[in-house]
Amino acid sequence: MDSSGQMQTRLERVEALYRVSQVIHSTLDLRESLQLIVTEAVRLMRATSGSVVLVNPTTGFLDIEAAHGLPSAAQKMKLRVGEGITGWVARHGRPARVGRVADDPRYFALRAGVGSELAVPLRVGDEVRGVINVDSDREDAFSEADEELLGELATLAAPAIRNTWLYEQARSKARLLESLAKVGQIINSPLALDDTLQVIAREAKKLLSAKMCSLMMLDEAGRSLVTRASAGAGKAYLARPPVNVEESFVGIVLRRRKAMQLENVQSSGRYQNVSVARQEGLVSLLSVPLLFGEKATGTLNLYTGDPHTFSDEEVRVALAYAELSALALEKARLYERIVSVEDELRQSERLSALGLLAAEIAHEIRNPLTVMKMLHHSLNLEFPAGDPRHTDVRIMGEKMDHLARIVERVLDLARGQEPQVAEVDVNRLLADLTLLTRHKLKASGVTLVQKFAADLPLIQGDATQLEQVFLNLTLNAAEAMPHGGSLTIRSRSLPLGGPPGTATHVLIRFSDTGVGMTEEHRRRAFTSLLSSTKPKGTGLGLAIVARVVEAHRGQVRVWSRLGKGTTISVILPLA
Repeated sequence: MDSSGQMQTRLERVEALYRVSQVIHSTLDLRESLQLIVTEAVRLMRATSGSVVLVNPTTGFLDIEAAHGLPSAAQKMKLRVGEGITGWVARHGRPARVGRVADDPRYFALRAGVGSELAVPLRVGDEVRGVINVDSDREDAFSEADEELLGELATLAAPAIRNTWLYEQARSKARLLESLAKVGQIINSPLALDDTLQVIAREAKKLLSAKMCSLMMLDEAGRSLVTRASAGAGKAYLARPPVNVEESFVGIVLRRRKAMQLENVQSSGRYQNVSVARQEGLVSLLSVPLLFGEKATGTLNLYTGDPHTFSDEEVRVALAYAELSALALEKARLYERIVSVEDELRQSERLSALGLLAAEIAHEIRNPLTVMKMLHHSLNLEFPAGDPRHTDVRIMGEKMDHLARIVERVLDLARGQEPQVAEVDVNRLLADLTLLTRHKLKASGVTLVQKFAADLPLIQGDATQLEQVFLNLTLNAAEAMPHGGSLTIRSRSLPLGGPPGTATHVLIRFSDTGVGMTEEHRRRAFTSLLSSTKPKGTGLGLAIVARVVEAHRGQVRVWSRLGKGTTISVILPLA
């Protein structure tokens, strides 16, 4: 070829490489970029078919990521590094140009009728990350110039592939962060546990491109794992019985507390439900334990529909979702505990109210009983020993004395309820109490607003009794807002009756936006336990508040208007 012909060939090569550069830099999608590369390689080499093969860092296999002219069955085949001409190039990092593949012992046929093959390494930095391969039905189809051109194409493609990898990693991390943030918000929402777990299963399946995801939990006996949530599961999987912890693969994951995977659950002797896996079309499995602290409570299971080896990154993502699942479970347990404590507090309040009610009844009985005893003795009812009335008078006296002793015992018991005084942090007491009641308030549609003074001094009081006061005021406020509203709890110090600027009391104020009270209701709000101002209920709550605050040498004040809400202020001395 003369110099002008060589120049023309060189110009055409440069133009071709420029066009390829424009094409492969036109997208950041990795698979699309690789498909463009192999299509242009086949066109430039005038080849029959071609492929871009990448080394899978997890399995070590050569995966065909993009192909042109290859049958679909051939695209699913996997070669080891060193296997075939492509594998030889991947291992040695040198190009291979074979004019007659039938004479080369390295050749591994992916399609029939191939006469010659050309393969060059695909380097990213100093590392061979794959191979660009073209073949032709003709023998000796590729020249030294073709080899050089394909090598230049590989050099040109490497930065594009690296950029798409980086972009894909960044996009994957962004999706992961977005998904984890979404799940985190759901965990902090008032959704029920099963709904939360369902969202976690759905998000994990979507992010890891799994065919199916399930969350399995230990039963109460700790012997079986039961499916609590799933995404993509069919009827056969959902209908299967609980899985025995001692005899199943997921049970091993739970006991060992480490992530494990199976390449094919349809043929593995370690998988307990092979028939279900075949019905559902499940192939590879990644199972990770749900851990909270040192305790394993279940497993997160991800299935694919094709043979797949989960990468370290995919395992880390699954572990992150498993951690969120365990957190959701612990939150549910805490919520159940809070509800239980709320019930216990309410029961304690009822028992205390009953005690105070008994004391007041005893007090009210003692006065007329005393009068009756005085009148009985003043009547001087004396009858002869043989007269039946003599026995009746004696029995009447004994029974009145018996009643008087019962009344005194009840009053003695009530007097024993004096406050057990110690230092009390009112802000902390209020914060703990609102933590216990916030779910009840939320269920009632009540918004809780807390405005606690940061420098609130400690007071001397009985924390249990004061907690009862604050609980009653909170629950009364909720009852006053049957259609929802707002409850604001404030605390601050007061220089009541002391030197200016010196705190002598603490003020705790409960303000609701409820139905309010009439003037008559306000007047009777803190009076006798036996005179309720409510159309329903016993009216014990505010009477208890008044008794406890009085025992602490404090004051209770109320402001209320019908339709405008109620504000109740509790003022307690520091010492």
